[in-house]
Amino acid sequence: MKLLNQFFIATVVLSIAVTACAQKQEKEMDSLSYGVGILVGSNLAQQGLEEIDVNDLAIGLSDVINGEDLRMTLEEANEVLTAFMQAQQSKQMAGAIEEGEEFLRKNAEKDNVVVLESGLQYEIIQEGTGPKPGPTDRVTTHYHGTLIDGTVFDSSYDRGEPASFPVNGVIKGWTEALQLMPVGSKWRLYVPYDLGYGERGAGAQIKPYATLIFDVELLSID
Repeated sequence: MKLLNQFFIATVVLSIAVTACAQKQEKEMDSLSYGVGILVGSNLAQQGLEEIDVNDLAIGLSDVINGEDLRMTLEEANEVLTAFMQAQQSKQMAGAIEEGEEFLRKNAEKDNVVVLESGLQYEIIQEGTGPKPGPTDRVTTHYHGTLIDGTVFDSSYDRGEPASFPVNGVIKGWTEALQLMPVGSKWRLYVPYDLGYGERGAGAQIKPYATLIFDVELLSID
């Protein structure tokens, strides 16, 4: 009888252990599945797919994972996605261009803003008395760059160190403005997208077709 009791206890313990292991594995799989869902969802949101039908998404995932017949081929799926992304990009492009143009239009109405034929706008914060650089000169400047919503994307002032570069080695808006600035000047530049980083943008913060604002202080011609 004692042996039977020990066997019963061992069986119960083993059963509990197996159940606990299965529950742990199930929990780990739940966490993995949910984690994959978060990663997929985050990626889709970044691509502009916030309004995607999650039910159809789940069916598509399930069909692929389980080897079921697919409603469309991979080529067709790629075509649908590509068409959507191109439409989204066109919409974002039009919005960015319109926003920049509206900003520059209103900005041009200010009394202290000069508008050049190229579309570049500037206002003089401090007028220098030194010489003006030519297109092949190298200059040293301090600058502070923002988007039109005030977001700072670069600043030599914040780094505590001025920047040196050739006049013709920067964006078109800078190249044009620097040749008009006497050394010692500090100007605020309003740069249309086509005189800035154009349709490609730059880095994570400067999106394609972004209008930019720079405070530029011309320290010297090197």
